Amino acid sequence: MSDRALIEALTARLGAEAVRIDEEALALASSDLHVTGERPAAMVVPTDAAQVAGAIEAAAALGYAVVPRGGGLSYTGGYASPHAKAITVDMRAMNRILDIAEDDLTITVQAGVTWKQIYDALKPRGLRLPFFGTFSGAGATVGGGLSHGALFFGSARHGSAADIVLGMEIALADGTLLRTGRGALSRPARPLLRGFGPDLTGLFTHDGGMLGIKTEASFRMIRTPAGQDHASFAFATLEEAADALSEIARADLAEEVYILDPGAVDALPADATAMAKTALSVAREAGGTLKAAKALASLAKGGTGFIPAGHFSLHLTVAGRIPAAVRADLDAATRIATERGGVPVAPTIPRVARAAIFADLNGVIGPKGGRWVALNAKVAHSEARGLIAAFEALIAPHAGEMAAHEVHVTRLVSALGTGCFSFEAVFHWRDSWLPLHRAAAEPRHLAGFGEMPPADPAARALVDRLRRETVEMFRERGAISSQIGRTYPFREALSPAPERLLAGIKEILDPRGLMNPGVLGFA
Repeated sequence: MSDRALIEALTARLGAEAVRIDEEALALASSDLHVTGERPAAMVVPTDAAQVAGAIEAAAALGYAVVPRGGGLSYTGGYASPHAKAITVDMRAMNRILDIAEDDLTITVQAGVTWKQIYDALKPRGLRLPFFGTFSGAGATVGGGLSHGALFFGSARHGSAADIVLGMEIALADGTLLRTGRGALSRPARPLLRGFGPDLTGLFTHDGGMLGIKTEASFRMIRTPAGQDHASFAFATLEEAADALSEIARADLAEEVYILDPGAVDALPADATAMAKTALSVAREAGGTLKAAKALASLAKGGTGFIPAGHFSLHLTVAGRIPAAVRADLDAATRIATERGGVPVAPTIPRVARAAIFADLNGVIGPKGGRWVALNAKVAHSEARGLIAAFEALIAPHAGEMAAHEVHVTRLVSALGTGCFSFEAVFHWRDSWLPLHRAAAEPRHLAGFGEMPPADPAARALVDRLRRETVEMFRERGAISSQIGRTYPFREALSPAPERLLAGIKEILDPRGLMNPGVLGFA
């Protein structure tokens, strides 16, 4: 069937420059970092909410599905369309910061703004978001983060993106622009609290775009903590490190606290260029000549071989209003870690993570040029050891097959607020790159690997099988996940009452099922 009528309708609404049907655009729209779907009929690139609404109206009138795409840096198929009768709405051109209200400590942005943009705009003002970005914050957008549960920097103390958003504007399936939070009032009002009657804002968080496309969001801000410091510890086992992480999180001592697998530490870059950039970043972040000298001395002493082979490493960043508070939190965290078997090591990793924040997106490629894909599960701290044991028991029988196909797994553990233990299993293997790998990584970085690895469908099939088994284990243990997309069970995992409620809401907002069909299990 010809898509000519669709293209003409979209062009009439948005202009020819905003409608892409070229090979590069459609290839990029069809796959994320792991999942490949069908190529859409077109990718549209709106610059304002009215154009988003217009694109939805034009596509829906002709029976085309509408799939939102932010930075694209996902691996659960959230924007991989299940069929070709669809358009992709690329939100990256909606990248304007609309308002920074320093007196009210709120910021309002278009949904295509990245976490890095916000961080860079607020830093000179001495301001920050409480949670302020993901590892991929140089490319990840706030719309995608609100749709899929973004977390990391600041998350141990302040939670996720959904915990700091005050209100949103959403383009619905009929082209209506709906505002939530204080923006829902009939008289325009500045963002304040998100709760005024039922929480409509929460309804549209973590929805994967199945209820509408986010066009704008307002967040609360904080003043940047006056001081920060870092610590790292080596543990012989993941279980001991997890015990320490959980207690540090419960005590509310850190802005980030996370555990790296020995395999992940071994893969950290250590080339001269990277280290030089890191040293400059550390010096800039330290604040003051003496502090910079001490920070660089610590970095030089630590180097990259500071964690004993085979050990899990726990890393944390503490922050506070006064130096005494920072020291007290760091001392308390150190006591917790050492009492549970941790050995202090140079805090190179957390220091670099904060100093060189949002540097680039080269990490979409594995350290040796291969591929990687993660799965995550969140449980209560009291369930952490059981989850770890269940994953190790699942993986163990596959050791021989994994070795034969050169598939290996690393683990990343972090804290989300004081009560949530977040576990990620990351599968690594050699395989050909997808369009997003080439688009996100720097050309110089890609050139360093020489030719792209050859396709390895057998290794990829093994990874997919292990992922399915892991996802099922997560479900059996009642774990919840971020970035659900089309990978984790959601609708089928719900009990009857909430499933009926969400199905009813979906029917009201999207009666024809055209908003990102299939995501979260809603066709």
